[in-house]
Amino acid sequence: MRKYEAMGRSVLRIVIGFTFTCHGLQKLFGLFGGVGPHGAHVSYFSLFGLAGLLETIGGPLILAGLFTSPVAFVLCGEMAVAYFMVNFPHGFWPIRNGGELPVLYCFIFLYLFTAGGGPLSLDHLIRKKSA
Repeated sequence: MRKYEAMGRSVLRIVIGFTFTCHGLQKLFGLFGGVGPHGAHVSYFSLFGLAGLLETIGGPLILAGLFTSPVAFVLCGEMAVAYFMVNFPHGFWPIRNGGELPVLYCFIFLYLFTAGGGPLSLDHLIRKKSA
């Protein structure tokens, strides 16, 4: 099963990149039902606007596997900040404070930061061509 690890990492990266992009589009443009009770988008010049921008730019970069490690590092930090600013004030346990998603994203991005994008990534293709 070890021989499938790198391919599994690529699939994980693609799925995470896609879902993360959706969160950014939801925040910035009100897509997929938007945010809040009225399905609006966030103010562009707010912390949520910055988060939406990071997600809308970083998500596709993760999906494509381009600059995977540095982008994953930034997004890992974004998710840690999101958890401690939004969820942690409502209690310690992510299962109780609604913070499961930011915690999962944070640690998946930490994994991608350390492991890279896998064989189905633009990073891999660029490294292969330059070698």
